[in-house]
Amino acid sequence: MLKYRLKNYIILLMAFFISTGTFAQKKRSLLGHKKTKIEASTSKAGKFIDVNVPPYAPSSFTAEQLVKNVLISGGSACIASNVTNVTVSPNHSETNNDRFWGYFNKATTNFPFTDGVVLTTGYAREAGNTTKDTDPNFYRSLGGQIAYMQSDADLVTASGATQQLHDAVALEFDFVPNSNQIKFNYIFASEEYYSTFPCSYSDAFALLIKPAAGGPYVNVAILPGGAGPVRVTNIRTNQGFDGNPFPSNCQAVNDSFFAGYNNGPDKPEVTNYNGRTIPLTAIADVTPGVTYHFKMVLADAGDQSYDSAVFLQGGSFDIGMTIVDGNGNPLTTVNMCDNTPQLLKAQVATVPNMTFQWYKDGVAIPGATSATYTATQPGVYVVKTFVGGTECQTATVTILGGTTPPAQDATLKLCTTPSVTTFNLNDATPLITTSTTAIVRYYINQADAIAQNNNYINPTLLGSYNGTDGQVLHVVVSDGGFCSKRVTLTLRKEATPVAQLTATKVKICAGESTTLTAANGVTYQWVGMTGTGATMTVSPTQTTTYSVYAIGAQGCKSLQPAQIVIEVVPAITSQLSGGLICDGDTITLDAGSGPNYNYTWSTGDNSQTITVGTPGTYSVTINNGVCTKVYTTQVIKAVIPEIINVNYSENGTMVLTASNPSNGALEYSIDNGLTWQNSNVFTNVPRNIVVSIRVRVKKTSCVGFLEYFTFVMQNVITPNGDNVNDMIDFRGIMKYKDFKASIFDRYGKEVYKASSLQPYWDGYFQGKRLNTASYWYQVSFEDPASKKPALKTGWILLKNFE
Repeated sequence: MLKYRLKNYIILLMAFFISTGTFAQKKRSLLGHKKTKIEASTSKAGKFIDVNVPPYAPSSFTAEQLVKNVLISGGSACIASNVTNVTVSPNHSETNNDRFWGYFNKATTNFPFTDGVVLTTGYAREAGNTTKDTDPNFYRSLGGQIAYMQSDADLVTASGATQQLHDAVALEFDFVPNSNQIKFNYIFASEEYYSTFPCSYSDAFALLIKPAAGGPYVNVAILPGGAGPVRVTNIRTNQGFDGNPFPSNCQAVNDSFFAGYNNGPDKPEVTNYNGRTIPLTAIADVTPGVTYHFKMVLADAGDQSYDSAVFLQGGSFDIGMTIVDGNGNPLTTVNMCDNTPQLLKAQVATVPNMTFQWYKDGVAIPGATSATYTATQPGVYVVKTFVGGTECQTATVTILGGTTPPAQDATLKLCTTPSVTTFNLNDATPLITTSTTAIVRYYINQADAIAQNNNYINPTLLGSYNGTDGQVLHVVVSDGGFCSKRVTLTLRKEATPVAQLTATKVKICAGESTTLTAANGVTYQWVGMTGTGATMTVSPTQTTTYSVYAIGAQGCKSLQPAQIVIEVVPAITSQLSGGLICDGDTITLDAGSGPNYNYTWSTGDNSQTITVGTPGTYSVTINNGVCTKVYTTQVIKAVIPEIINVNYSENGTMVLTASNPSNGALEYSIDNGLTWQNSNVFTNVPRNIVVSIRVRVKKTSCVGFLEYFTFVMQNVITPNGDNVNDMIDFRGIMKYKDFKASIFDRYGKEVYKASSLQPYWDGYFQGKRLNTASYWYQVSFEDPASKKPALKTGWILLKNFE
């Protein structure tokens, strides 16, 4: 190992140290430490665990006191003689400042364990307290040499070490477990977590247990899941202490168990070891009451310069306690049938003033304070021991309820068919019990059922049992051997009926009824209908399939329902409508088409349509071969509508109002009937034009007519001969009844009066041009539509230019 490590560093070291083995090992250690970088914050007080220092009383404990009062769960008050023969090797006393063992406390750090016992291959005090990188004394003493070339045969056997071991140290003691398993928590730490050392080098470490009476050691320092021993080379990441990646042939191994390197402020739980594992748990199977020997042993492998340590969590070494029955048999799970009392006894080495407390499902049982307890209910039972208020051991047993499975008498019915003539007893099981885990056995003879012997019907024959109507079988329902109940199964057997179904009519019109009649059953199950009788009157509105099952005397139901289709002939429909006609008009009446339709009109015609020109009532009878229906309509004489009002506004909107004696739909036109519209409102109608208005009853020749002049009085005239606003023209309305038009000056003098000789005003009066001014006008006439007087007044601005 020495030559191999020197070879790796020969280039760096050849100028500094000679080829002596021990000196070379120390130089390798110092060279490695020169590369260690500790942030200033890590050197402050409270950044390191405390080891073997006041004010902790355990810092001055003997090894035996540490084991009994710190390491063992419950402390010495709970274990008495269970722990004996505590030794350390070498035999360093508690007063030796350079002893390899001692007490640690995490102090103000984040170390995972609050306190416990530490063993190192160097000086225990150097595991914490102060950092080796700020205290120059550590360059001389880190890697303190406990014993050069001191090995340990048990460690060599357990670890398979092939290198020379140095500084072998051990803590040993005997103990008597009270349960079938002991366990404790520990952390392995080492200075070998440096550079590329984890690729090749690891100090030797083992946690050994064996019966004190003799036998081989078992190493419990093993990773979970068969991941191998706890050692540096078996727990590593992909990179070294300095952050540089390892060579490609040195990949991570079980790195989930590696807690990290102790090289910066991000690792506040500072120890003086370059790296450590996460908290691990050692577990060993043991026999209660048998004395075992425990040996924790460490050694430097190949050199004394790089130390390792193991930290045992205080209070985690649990020697346990076992619950046994009245015969001393260990109990973990107990089956209790119908709450039959079960004696529970705590097997533990008692000490003076030890007390007990039993719990059920996490709740203390009042008065249950002795070593034994009789349980009468299922649940999780826990017993705890106490000495002077200190909780010592805990043991648990789970009592599973063994309540007799629910069971009841049942009847199994068999409805035979040509292909099914035997009973399937498996179908009876859910009728007898609701339990899905119960064991159900069928016996022909009652005596066999009472004895619960093997004379039950073979399970392979249950699916085809040739029983008879009224036969009684005896059934045992059990939970598998502890709880059972006897019930009976009565067999009932009859032939499956075959249903039949007929109807008085299979084709009906909508609204008609037909009667259905079922046969071959005692009662009947109608699909989608209530009632169990043989007949059913139905009135479907559409073609419908009716189904019915026949039910026998034993309740057997026909395998298939009888069915019948009742066809509902589609309803006869017609959109027959009449209408309005004027004299000389004709109208076509359409009865509509449909499947198999035949027509008989009141006129004697037999076609789908007829054309008539006489107002009156017309009817048609339609028959489709099954149903008949009569439709009637009216043909009404239309009356010519009249325009009774025209409302024309200056914005070009014209609203027409017409009389409608026929009360039919009207349509309107203002272009002498070229185009028609349903609305009586027209827009964008020009001013001062004659509009030929038409209104008619739709689909008839009844048309009303009116010529209407869209008169709008101009408010300005400029008679300058440019043919733009040269005059006020009244010719469009002069023909209206009672027409009058006059224009007055501002003094009330009439300066124009409309006449057939002068139907317009051009701004002249008596042949003379009037002055530019505002003039008042008044126009009146009988409205040609409403026949009511219309009066229009206002002011006109006359602009005459000289």
